[in-house]
Amino acid sequence: MTDASCCPGIDHLVVLAADLREGADWCRRTLGVDPAKGGEHPLMGTHNRLLNLSSPAHPRSYLEIIAIKPGASSARLMGARRWFDMDDPALHAQVARSGPQLIHWVACVPDIAACHAVLAARGVERGEVITASRPTSLGLLEWRITVREDGQRLMDGCLPTLIEWDDRHPCHGLPDSGVQLQSLRLQHPQAAALADACASAGLRHVPVDWAGAPRLAATLHTPLGPVCIASHPTECHP
Repeated sequence: MTDASCCPGIDHLVVLAADLREGADWCRRTLGVDPAKGGEHPLMGTHNRLLNLSSPAHPRSYLEIIAIKPGASSARLMGARRWFDMDDPALHAQVARSGPQLIHWVACVPDIAACHAVLAARGVERGEVITASRPTSLGLLEWRITVREDGQRLMDGCLPTLIEWDDRHPCHGLPDSGVQLQSLRLQHPQAAALADACASAGLRHVPVDWAGAPRLAATLHTPLGPVCIASHPTECHP
């Protein structure tokens, strides 16, 4: 792949782990494969491991296993928090209790400034558009991403963070993993508002259903067969 442009769609799924070794063990146990090496995010004091999930339905998508880097501090301004609610004590407790789990998703958009403005006009404050980067063996990865100062994901992780990549995408350097993303389903008590926000950003193909509690669930084709990963793992069924 050489074209870094994208139509609005699922860019990557975010799995939070207490540490990367635990995240890699979870990936091996749950999906039957080892995640590839990722890198560090000095801006946030985090690091990751990655797994290519590209499929005919989602041709440029991946799984990010992310954790706070031991001994690292966020390089952001005083008072700001890490992305994806990673500084939230309740989320830390949830991961400590249930292990690594799907907590969020990130949507690729071709014009992040335009999508950001559309959401803001609907009263959805997705946060500042910041520029981030990390070095890789193939060169520098650079992207623009929406991050709130308080680090909140919004709608319990069901409303995506927006991202726009520069010339290179992580999937360009990721080997075929044997795991493919089949679908992502969102459930939320405010399903109508969530669906409207997604549609306004051009994300009309991700199913949104009403439920009494928020939940993300992704179905994957893996070497172990169909696997479902979810924000509440014990409630997931392929």
